[in-house]
Amino acid sequence: MRQIETTQGTARLVPLNEVFEGRLERLPVVLRILLENVARRDPGRLAAFVAALNRWIDDGTSGGEVDFHPSRVLMHDTTCVPALVDIAAMRDAIAEAGGDPSSLTPALPVDVSVDHSVAVDWYGRPGAREHNMRREMDRNSERYRLMKWATTALPGVRVHPPGTGIMHTLNLEQLATVIRIEGRDGERWVAPDTLIGTDSHTPMINGIGVLAWGVGGLEAESVLFGMPVTLRIPDVVGVHLTGRLKPGVLSTDLALEVTHLLRRHGIAGEFVEFFGAGVSTLTGGDRAVVANMAPEYGASTGFFPIDTQTIAYLRETGRSAEHCALVETAARALGLWFDPAAEPRYTRVVELDLANVTPLLAGPCRPQDKLPLDEAARALEAASGQPFRQGTQGIPDGAIAIAAITSCTNTSDRRLLAAAGLVARKARCLGLRPPTWVKTSLAPGSPSAEQFLSASGLLADLEALGFGIVGHGCTTCIGNSGPLQPDMAEAIAGGTVATALLSGNRNFPGRVHPALQFGFLASPPLVVALSLVGRIVPDPMNVEIARGAGGTPIRLGELLASDAEIDAVVRQFSEPQAFREAFAQAGQYEPWQQLDAPRSVRFPWSETSTYLRRPPFAAAGQENRLGAYTAHPLLVLGDDMTTDHISPAGQIAAGSLAGQHLIERGDPPADLNVYAARRGNWQAMVRGLFDNRTAANVLIGGRPASRTIHAPTLEEGPLWDVAERYRAEGRSVVLVAGERYGTGSSRDWAAKGVALLGVRAVLARSFERIHRTNLVGMGVLPIVIDRATPFSPGPTDRIEIDATQVVPRGPISVTLLRPDGTRQQLRARAAVETDREAAILVSGGMIPAILSARLRRQA
Repeated sequence: MRQIETTQGTARLVPLNEVFEGRLERLPVVLRILLENVARRDPGRLAAFVAALNRWIDDGTSGGEVDFHPSRVLMHDTTCVPALVDIAAMRDAIAEAGGDPSSLTPALPVDVSVDHSVAVDWYGRPGAREHNMRREMDRNSERYRLMKWATTALPGVRVHPPGTGIMHTLNLEQLATVIRIEGRDGERWVAPDTLIGTDSHTPMINGIGVLAWGVGGLEAESVLFGMPVTLRIPDVVGVHLTGRLKPGVLSTDLALEVTHLLRRHGIAGEFVEFFGAGVSTLTGGDRAVVANMAPEYGASTGFFPIDTQTIAYLRETGRSAEHCALVETAARALGLWFDPAAEPRYTRVVELDLANVTPLLAGPCRPQDKLPLDEAARALEAASGQPFRQGTQGIPDGAIAIAAITSCTNTSDRRLLAAAGLVARKARCLGLRPPTWVKTSLAPGSPSAEQFLSASGLLADLEALGFGIVGHGCTTCIGNSGPLQPDMAEAIAGGTVATALLSGNRNFPGRVHPALQFGFLASPPLVVALSLVGRIVPDPMNVEIARGAGGTPIRLGELLASDAEIDAVVRQFSEPQAFREAFAQAGQYEPWQQLDAPRSVRFPWSETSTYLRRPPFAAAGQENRLGAYTAHPLLVLGDDMTTDHISPAGQIAAGSLAGQHLIERGDPPADLNVYAARRGNWQAMVRGLFDNRTAANVLIGGRPASRTIHAPTLEEGPLWDVAERYRAEGRSVVLVAGERYGTGSSRDWAAKGVALLGVRAVLARSFERIHRTNLVGMGVLPIVIDRATPFSPGPTDRIEIDATQVVPRGPISVTLLRPDGTRQQLRARAAVETDREAAILVSGGMIPAILSARLRRQA
């Protein structure tokens, strides 16, 4: 080990060139960070891990496992609340077993942002943000009291109040250190900053050299209580960047290009690392945008190593000169500093010349479906299945219902905000505004963004077009878009084809708003520009938008700012100290400070609560779901079934099964809040499963998957009711799906809900990584069915499964039983990656495993 001088005194670090002598330059940087973690935290396993990495360099892959100890955990309110409900229930279970409930406390720091609950109720008028934040507090005060309880009952938990920003922007600007100083066993260490987060976009911080990835809430709970993240040594895909972006091409365009490229290459859970000379041409802000969309391109990470651009970003966001110097010195000493000429060994390499990237949209249904601007109208028309017409209420087909500058993805980079504001300035000078049917909003990821826009005068220009700030949260990007304009809602009900246009990261059908099945992802300046047209049209940049002096036509493309204009604004109005000042001021939000919360060791449940209910799965001694059995298919689903399909986040309709349940318990039909806010109430959430009209159940002819068939009687009913009927009869059920099951958000309720339906296994062609681990965490076995095997069970078919012995990636016996007595043997394997995952399944899930370990320790 080597020593290094810091402002806190002498500290030790792991010189990786000595630990991995002679071959370090061949090792991807992400694997170097895992190596440092093992060397510092688990030196007894270092020799074996070094040997495994040497084999990895030879083969480009490995079946070995590694225990990773992150330095911290990051959560947001709609993933934190279900985790806290689990923890509160586990404390109850420990107390009821005669143990000490206070012994269940976090073993490492936890930061929680409150960003997923603010909705766009008001917009385009003064006071919209203040009104929306008041409504947020009114709707969610019960959940927020639970969170404030955690800050006193659970040492190490820190909650950042509403208005302080989106978790990933908060991490970039305030929390991430890149290199950290920690105390361990009486010694001071300098080490890489690492974390896991309960949101799939946690890799955004990879943009400044911090290794992190998203996990489900169940896996995060285990890490909170001292367990490592156990993973198979990852395959690492290297994206070789050459050239530089052309003028007028923004980081959003690059992110959409990378998403399309890597999905085309079949990325599915690998770590992705960017290398090559092109990396050095990208700023920290550019890189963060690309890294943010790692889940959209199927990766666990989108990692950019530490270099001078990283140091520049830290300075620009207010980190001290001393800390910036420490980051560079330590990164070089550790062996983590980026070399643009290096060519490490990767599992495979994907090439991308930055000069070939052009301005793009993505849509109208998936983020990986990139489109040149002039092809969007054709794609939307094709997806709608009908020729465009004038529509109803004077609103044409192709109309833009929502135009939102939203999401951490594209509001954390000052250049993107400046570009949007400059479009607004030019449009304002011409007297332009979007049509009245377009709902406009601006929800930047940080309060510092408001300071920047105000100082530059661009906020007034955006407000003049209706893009006033509606809150500092996820808003439209996660479905908290609020009501549509009434004439637009009526037009859609009358058959008008409408779309959302947002600077977010996902555009799955129904995600942005339940009435909108289409959406396009775009850079912030394109959101503003296209909103002025009010609809998706062919060749939009050549649309005549106004007349200049002498009647000269002004085309839409002329409103876009040049790189020089954008950079001039950023240089003049970005103040490093403003990042800390704006955050500190937002942290004093008075309604949050005044909110009362319990101060007891155990959380006091309320029998009348419709937000917080003690869940039945947070108990010790639960039986596992493995074994040999014959099951009925509860649902049969198609490809690309996202977590938004499985467990929606958006508005709860009064006529839905979940809505009826809440109304029967006294909640107002006109304001049932969103599903994301009800994740602490298992009774509401199970009734909302698959409440998405584009989720189709093959068992009932493609009708909505919120309903299914009871095979013994062939009677159709609500999904929850049929599942309860099977449970009462003692019959096993499984769920069947196609490719990429569980893509999208990290929400663990997509797995918790399926488990509460009684599902013993999910059989799919492929799984997205986070959802797969969530299923394992709930004790539900994910099974991959070989793509070459025909498999389409009908309502009266049954499925015979032998899962008495489960080993990582091992075969599982699966047989389809037809009513006529014929049998079809399927090629299948367990989608289980590590021995620890297999042990969790045997324990009945992550929570029973945690409880059993805790109770054994106290016995």
